Amino acid sequence: MKWLPADQVHRLLFILFLCFFAVSCVAPPYLQFLLMQHVPTLAAVWLLAWLSNRIEISRFSFALVVLFLSLHTLGARYLYSYTPYDEWCEWLFGFNLSSVLGFERNHYDRLVHFSYGLLLAIPVQEFERRHLKLSHTVASILAIEFILATSAAYELLEWMVAVIFTPTWADQFLGQQGDAFDAQKDTALATAGACLSIGISMWRHRRGSADDAKRGGNEVECFVRTKN
Repeated sequence: MKWLPADQVHRLLFILFLCFFAVSCVAPPYLQFLLMQHVPTLAAVWLLAWLSNRIEISRFSFALVVLFLSLHTLGARYLYSYTPYDEWCEWLFGFNLSSVLGFERNHYDRLVHFSYGLLLAIPVQEFERRHLKLSHTVASILAIEFILATSAAYELLEWMVAVIFTPTWADQFLGQQGDAFDAQKDTALATAGACLSIGISMWRHRRGSADDAKRGGNEVECFVRTKN
């Protein structure tokens, strides 16, 4: 199929995600909001499939994007605020996560916003380095700025959609759970996730550069000793 990614690993991950997406749409508890939750999902899936056959995307970056889409898909099924991770935790491990950690709200939305920066900053950085030919440092800074800007833009768009289409359910749709600063915290978490992943990337890059320089210096020293 031409619309599927050409790379075998990309194709497998993409098909697995489509299966997961289809299952998540079976008997959702909040059907009236599912389509609105999945408008950006469907756009992102189409864009990922389209780009995968037109530009080079590493398997690692592709997997990170699919992982984020999976986390979002799970939250969209339960309208984020009602994602039953406490029930899952009790079923799997025998304890209530919120009780153990002292949570007073459902934090699944916080996890996904943090994951947005943590998982997608690296693919953005890779695109900027590989296709825009930017240096590692510049690409890293712009990747963090991209996550910050798009996260803030999403919060604004989500707010407008909620006010227009679900005014009586705006708080539930937005996942605010009574927190007046929910949008700011979500944006901050996404930015923190991006800073973490980009920070690790820059550390690895500098460590690799230092190792290459050391290796090159040792080779020159060996060459000089051999010549003498």
